[in-house]
Amino acid sequence: MAHMSEVARKGEPAIAARIFGWGMLGFLAAFLINNVLTVAWGLPNLPDVLAGDAGAMLWLPLLLCAVCIALAVGYVMRTPDTSLRWDAMRIHGFNAFLIRACFWIVLLTGVADASLALARVEGFYTGLFSEEVVRDMTRAQYIGPMLHVPLMVVGVLVALWHRGLGFHWLALLIVVAELGIVISRFVFSYEQALMGDLVRYWYAALFLFASAHTLFADGHVRVDVFYAGFRNTKKGFVNAWGSILLGMATAWVIIWIGLGGKQSIINSPVANFEITQSGSTGMFIKYQMAAFLAIFAITMLIQFVSYFLESMADKRDEPGHREVTPTGH
Repeated sequence: MAHMSEVARKGEPAIAARIFGWGMLGFLAAFLINNVLTVAWGLPNLPDVLAGDAGAMLWLPLLLCAVCIALAVGYVMRTPDTSLRWDAMRIHGFNAFLIRACFWIVLLTGVADASLALARVEGFYTGLFSEEVVRDMTRAQYIGPMLHVPLMVVGVLVALWHRGLGFHWLALLIVVAELGIVISRFVFSYEQALMGDLVRYWYAALFLFASAHTLFADGHVRVDVFYAGFRNTKKGFVNAWGSILLGMATAWVIIWIGLGGKQSIINSPVANFEITQSGSTGMFIKYQMAAFLAIFAITMLIQFVSYFLESMADKRDEPGHREVTPTGH
């Protein structure tokens, strides 16, 4: 998308479209806040409410949703003349920051955790630390809070300063890691589980984190024999409805199932700092790879909201249309 300075901040009011977009983000925020409360303190969430299992705390998820959506609606009503493209740009900018932060987190965590795993396997800790520390270094429940969480904070801080997404560097690191495995295995006959763990960790991050930016850049292959011949207004109509019926719906299925309760397929591994079957000889990052699914769905949902608003602007034939070169049709 164009730089913020190239996008008109004011435009024709589009209250309904903006309420839908910002309301969707408000609902997402409420769901994620509720999810933290569910995992940390066992409080009910929206799936519990719909299943009739919320009990006396039925009001909490509903109140969170009402407050967050009301804040979104209030923002739209206070800024009725904000253009759709300006909103789309702001939402994309936040999503880009979120993706940058995730990139730096997996980069720092991958290097640090692989180094610790190598030290565990080769016994480098022996004689340097006490038996208690050496024992703690074999526990994901210790490594997670004491190493991974601080690195997450550092990753967010770096993302605030560094504006590049860095996907090409992550791809290069994957190639270097793969090359290291080949040389180590076939030249020196040396191989450890952590080597494969690192490649899988970075490759999963590259694929899942880059998807939202690929959507923004229109880099996904669109198999459609009709779309290429549409005018911009008709493309906007198709993209707006596609964002809702296909994009947002799919993202919400992943979020709803993956974060549907304390023992759901994403929450459970993350809460327990789950590791692979290789145990202490591998990296302690399996729980983060489960979280990658949530990050993928969340960033895609946010980007689809941005895409929806931009598509509505195209449908209304508003100025500032963004020209992109798609990968293919």
